[in-house]
Amino acid sequence: MGSTAHDREGVGRRELIRRSAALGLVAVPGMGLLSACASSGGDGQSKAKAGEKTTKNPLGVNNTAKMEFVLFDGGFGKEYAQDAVKIYEKDFPKATVKFAATQKIQSTLQPRFNQGNPPDLIDNSGAEQMDMGVLVGKSQLTDLTPLLDAPSYDDPNKKVRDTLRPGIVEMGQFDGKPVWILYYAYTVYGVWYSQKALDSLDAEYPKTWDEMLQVCAKAKKKGMAGWTYAGKYPYYIPFSLYPMIGKVGGRDVLDAIDNLEPNAWKHPAVKACFEAYYELYKKGYVLKGTPGLDHIQSQTAWAKGEALFIPNGSWVENESANVIPKDFDLAVSAPTGIDSSDKMPFGTIWASGGEPFIVPSKAANPEGGMEQLRIMLSEASSKNFTAKVKSLTAYNGGTSGIELTPGLKSGVAALQLAGANVVNPRLQDWYVQLEKEKIGVGALGEMMAGRITPAEAIKKIQGFADEAAKDTTIKHYKHQ
Repeated sequence: MGSTAHDREGVGRRELIRRSAALGLVAVPGMGLLSACASSGGDGQSKAKAGEKTTKNPLGVNNTAKMEFVLFDGGFGKEYAQDAVKIYEKDFPKATVKFAATQKIQSTLQPRFNQGNPPDLIDNSGAEQMDMGVLVGKSQLTDLTPLLDAPSYDDPNKKVRDTLRPGIVEMGQFDGKPVWILYYAYTVYGVWYSQKALDSLDAEYPKTWDEMLQVCAKAKKKGMAGWTYAGKYPYYIPFSLYPMIGKVGGRDVLDAIDNLEPNAWKHPAVKACFEAYYELYKKGYVLKGTPGLDHIQSQTAWAKGEALFIPNGSWVENESANVIPKDFDLAVSAPTGIDSSDKMPFGTIWASGGEPFIVPSKAANPEGGMEQLRIMLSEASSKNFTAKVKSLTAYNGGTSGIELTPGLKSGVAALQLAGANVVNPRLQDWYVQLEKEKIGVGALGEMMAGRITPAEAIKKIQGFADEAAKDTTIKHYKHQ
């Protein structure tokens, strides 16, 4: 998801959904616009004439054609993209680049997809992210294979695909070989905390749930809550909950959930993990008022020491830089498990591509959009991103010579500890509405607020998943 969970606007609708769900006024909260975002109306726009393919221009970009780039203005900011745009302008001085950043991706770009005149490159992220599965299913995206097979920006003897971190290419595939999405950031998801605060409790990061409860009890005695989270956007909870489910029950459990298999959510590992998280609420270890906090408010409270742990992605270091104290000693850990019977070892973590970039199939200058991505996947642009926003990129490297910040250093260490035990749930990519509005707002948020029990949450989520599995209007995907 990268910063795909972020939105600092549009809270009113989400709050209405949350309150309606709490009052029992809606059974299935949803965002119809998201599920219908790929309407293919409109006659489209004329394509830019292809340019000559050369060593310096392997994609054959028309060097006088306009290139339009729309970025999600979230936790990573926009400076890194603006820097990459300057390189494009330098390489193609006769071209005009139109760059814009917004938090309202869906409402800004939906009409343009309908009219057939979308931008050439989009960072499809944020709470208003357009549904990837729908976009792919309705042939709204350009296959990025030409980009991946093009020479890398740095080395003409190495293809772009050969410069990427493991799993990035596969994440962009939905059905077969075409690659529809290029996830630019490389995000470490997990439980984030202040090592200084943990040390003040004379505690180590807990590996079992009994140890987690003990640490939370210590924190409570010192006036600190054990946990907080983005209560208004409870689809942040899975950043630590899903890898915990994988740790407890094995990868197959997460794959079954992604595949929308019958009774996948009724697996004992899901039940154990839901009950563990609910125990945080029952014992009073969740910061009071958390269900009413958005991601910025919860992160601020956490940074101020009001809560010890928060589920999040590695963008949090940059997004909360203005409120995290200098001596905070930011750290991230893989999720705590249940006990020694867990199927996977401690250290099992969710890490994957984030910040999904797409080139619409009806873009006027798709070669330009792909070339902008090729520039962004250079070592220099990757280093620039990492240095400025404290996060890794899809480029496999880009950290040499950079002084790693505490959170980034901790994330790299967490990846090293995980080794091969890295999980990558795909629900948030394949079924955005199901993941965010139904599972997140409609069930997990309700459970963690104490309005429904774990058993009720599981029943609701299984119902939502079954509905999605039977819905013939959406394209379904499965792990290959």
